[in-house]
Amino acid sequence: MSDDTIRLVTIGRIIRRRRRLLIVLALMGALVGYGISLLFPPQYTTSASVLLSGAWEERELLTQAQIATSSVVVDRAAATLDWTGVSGAELRDRVSATAADGNIIKISGTADTPQRAQQLSDQVAQQFVTFAARIVDGNSDPEAAAQREALQQTVMQTSRRITKLADAADPGQTVESVQARTELEKLRTSLQEAVNKLDQADPTANKANMVVMGPAARPAGEAPPTKTQLIVAGALVFFLLGVIGHLTAARMSRRLRTQPEIAAALGSALLGTVDVPGERPVHRPQGRGLRARIRRLLGVDIRWDMPALPASGDEVDRRIRYRRVCARLRDQLPAPRRLLVVVPDGDEIARRAAGQLAAEAEGDPLSRVVEVSVSRPMVPDRDHESGALVVLSAGSWTAGELAGIAEACTDAGQEVVGIVLASPVRASPARSAGRPRDAATPVLAVSDDAKGSSG
Repeated sequence: MSDDTIRLVTIGRIIRRRRRLLIVLALMGALVGYGISLLFPPQYTTSASVLLSGAWEERELLTQAQIATSSVVVDRAAATLDWTGVSGAELRDRVSATAADGNIIKISGTADTPQRAQQLSDQVAQQFVTFAARIVDGNSDPEAAAQREALQQTVMQTSRRITKLADAADPGQTVESVQARTELEKLRTSLQEAVNKLDQADPTANKANMVVMGPAARPAGEAPPTKTQLIVAGALVFFLLGVIGHLTAARMSRRLRTQPEIAAALGSALLGTVDVPGERPVHRPQGRGLRARIRRLLGVDIRWDMPALPASGDEVDRRIRYRRVCARLRDQLPAPRRLLVVVPDGDEIARRAAGQLAAEAEGDPLSRVVEVSVSRPMVPDRDHESGALVVLSAGSWTAGELAGIAEACTDAGQEVVGIVLASPVRASPARSAGRPRDAATPVLAVSDDAKGSSG
């Protein structure tokens, strides 16, 4: 796994084989999200729109949006609302304004209730319009305003005189009378256009006209993140952390998988690989106590990073593999001698392979099978044996653990004469052969004093 590319099939294998643990992690994340939602009360947000008449540039609209959320506007809104325990400084964090298309300033307010959110948005919008109008009035020139007023009065008087002249003209349909009335109408139109252009040229003529486009709508739901969103987010985050944690642990795993690595760690030669029929590759420690029960309940006592079981031959093919291993063992030993079969404690696949190997050995000198703890390995002293045969499954043990077993064998005076790898496979139907199939795989009893001490 440390050198494999992470693929979807790997993630699917994690979800399938660690679903109990991932479900528990997701529930824990949901509880954390619920606890966070209790720390932050629900918030409601709504908006009020202010229309600015006239021609406005984009930077001017941005300036007006900043004015809408300024301390002057918000403090006046806070004084008008007069909410107990809520100051203008607190409201400034709950108010925002943006410039939208069409010369519209959108003012948003956030509060702990829908009614307060509506009141806050409406009041800030109203105070903004009032404050902006005062700014325009304060920046206007009184003398220029008086001159514009006098000009408008003059234009009105001129327009009335033009009307009287048109009425006093020859009411007939002569060419001269029609031309006179047409010229008078053109003169009146020109005067009115001149006044309009003068108004448009005035920078404060139309920009004082700001209108609140109706009251803010009362919010129907909470503003994000809602309680449901926090719960779902917490569950999803913990679930993803669980998956990422499994991938990280697999990347950092030091378990040996290749035959040369295992042979180098034990300091002996590999005699061969035997197949053990099984439902799935497992490494289920036989521990007891509360911790072991929790591991079994969560399903973490079963390896998840083992690939799918490959298909094997039938019973006859599997027994041929065992016989070939026994033949290599006989050829390797210089003289017949009894051997101790060493199996790492908790390696169920290796234990079954050792039992089948002892059954197939027949008259070969395989004395007994002992299970050795990898945490504190202890191999029995020499009795009638003069060597050790190590049987284990690949991908289950680290180099340090296997080296500890080899050292324990050396301390007990047992030379490691060979290694046999046990590989779990999917069982295939048996076929007829010259040699009858054993009724069952013999189970070798192992005394307590033969097992490695874990203390």
